[in-house]
Order: sequence, then C-alpha cells, then structure tokens
Amino acid sequence: MNPFRLLALTCALLAAPAARCAEQLNLFAWSEYVPQKVIAGFTKETGIRVNYETYASGEEMLSKLLIGGAAYDLVQPPDYIAEAMIKNKLLRPLDRSKLKNLGNLAPEFLGLPHDPEQKFTVPYLTGTVGIVVNTEKVKEPIRGYRDVFQPKFKNRIVVVNDNREIVSWALVTLGLDQNALTPANLATVRPLVAEWIKLVKVFDSDSPKTPLLNGDVDLGVVWSGEAARLIQENKKFSYVLPAEGAHPYVDLLAIPTTAKNVAAAHRFLDYVLRADVSKLISDEFPYTNPNAAARKLLSPEQRANPASYPQLEKFNTFRDIGKAAAGVDKLVTDLKSAK
Repeated sequence: MNPFRLLALTCALLAAPAARCAEQLNLFAWSEYVPQKVIAGFTKETGIRVNYETYASGEEMLSKLLIGGAAYDLVQPPDYIAEAMIKNKLLRPLDRSKLKNLGNLAPEFLGLPHDPEQKFTVPYLTGTVGIVVNTEKVKEPIRGYRDVFQPKFKNRIVVVNDNREIVSWALVTLGLDQNALTPANLATVRPLVAEWIKLVKVFDSDSPKTPLLNGDVDLGVVWSGEAARLIQENKKFSYVLPAEGAHPYVDLLAIPTTAKNVAAAHRFLDYVLRADVSKLISDEFPYTNPNAAARKLLSPEQRANPASYPQLEKFNTFRDIGKAAAGVDKLVTDLKSAK
C-alpha cells in the first residue's frame, strides 16, 4: 500500500486569490491514478486546495471510510464497492445541474448494475485485468490463466495484490461464475488458488508493471492501464485477455454522505469530465477512457493500444458480494501464509 500522500498545493504557489485559499477538497483515490497536473490545474483554476490520500484496494477504501478516521469529500470506488456503498446509504446523490460536462461520457458506461439510475457515481476510468507477456523471454503462446500458472514459470510471475481478483480467475478457469463466491465454490477453487500462489514472485497492485520493466519477472496478470504503459515503453510486451474469461471494471468518483465540501466535490467532478482534462488523465494513465469527447483528442497510437482499448465480448463486472468477501480474504491470506 502506498503511504499517505498529501498534495496540498498552496494558494501562494499557484497565485490563487487569497479569498479562496480556505477552500479545500479531500480526495481519497487509488494510488497512481490521478495526475498531479490535473490536481494542480484544478487548484489554479478554482483556488480549491486538494488533499490527495491513496489506497491500494477498494476494500481498504471502504474500511477506512467506515472507521470514520477522516472526512473525505470525494472517493474513487470500483464498481462493486460503489454498489455496496449505495445499498448502505454511504453515498450522496449527485446534483446533475452542477455537472454540465456529464454529457461527454459514452452511454455504454452509464446505467450499469452498480448504479442503474446513475444517481450516485461518475465513471472515471475503466479497464480490464489481463495477461502481460515479455515475448523476448516467453516464446510459447499464452492464451489464459492456465498458460501463465505453470510450474516452469515459478518466480517469473507478478499479479495484482487483490484477493478477489485472484479467486475470480480460478472460478472462471473452472467454469464457475466470477460473482458466485459461495462457501462451496471457495472450497472448490482452493486447491487451484493454492497451486497458483506458490508460483507467484510478486504481488503488487500499486505498480505491477515495475518488476516486468526491471526484468524481475516475465509474465503478469495486471491492470490494463499498467499493461498499456508497458507496451508504450517497449513493444516486446503483449497484452492478452484471458481465454477463460476477462471481466471489465469501472472505477468511479462519488461523494460520501459524510462529505463536508460538497460544492468543491461537484466542481472537481465537472472539471475531470471536461474533454481536455480527461485527456490528460489518459495521457498519464492509459486505461480505457469512458469519456467519448476525450477519446477524440487521443492520438491514433493511444487509441490503438491493445491494453487500453481491447475487444470485449461482454461487459460483465464484479458485483457486491457482501459478507462473502470475508471468506475470500481468509482463503487467500491463509494460502499466502502457507506459501
């Protein structure tokens, strides 16, 4: 998990009007996901200081929010965490009259199962979890999870440090629903997950591209944006959607019910929905951008990156699994301890 980061951009540094110096926005978001130039541009334009704290998983974000140790004005939950937050009345309905740039979003990313009425969340970036291959080191075809998790690749693999992701890969490999996390299904996938965990060298959700770039590993099951940056860096890397089944995810922005700076939160939401600002996000973090207006500003090379814009057969996201999440965490934590 990344340490706490506070990007408090002072009014004096940015020459913002003194009368607005007291305004601030407390943002709680994924690490390596919100460009500093976007935060700086927002502060320069509005005079609102942004305090940016990061987390490494949706579950961590929700846990800290529930503890109530800090009052966040804007959070960045993944789809299934947002679904749980809406069910438990943890998110404030958005004032759409203050979001004039909402129309920039492509319609296929709106009204999804986590927020069918689009009342509480705004899509930020979307992506997939797929397989990265260093084709200079791995010459054989890699099509799916079983091709990656082979004994001959032991200690040559990096995967995201996300318990639910790992279990979902085993579920679809065995022909089971990725959202059917019943005790019986967890028992069924346990031997396979145990076998796979023993082969992994690095568990990293913050920057899984790093061990691949450094040559510490040759294969990875990683976030698509990380894969896209690898491909930008060196064409020896390829990206594969797992043959067993790849799920897309949608990372969102939402305002907690405990937010104190609601007006500032709406201003930031509308700011990042602007085509030019959203393009800056894609420039630094090349995930799939749900902002159709911003996509028009991307270069042909950016739009052609196979990790940024893969061909998906269906849009089957994670759903809220409630108390079953504890069983998933226990399974993976126990197996890692026994590794």
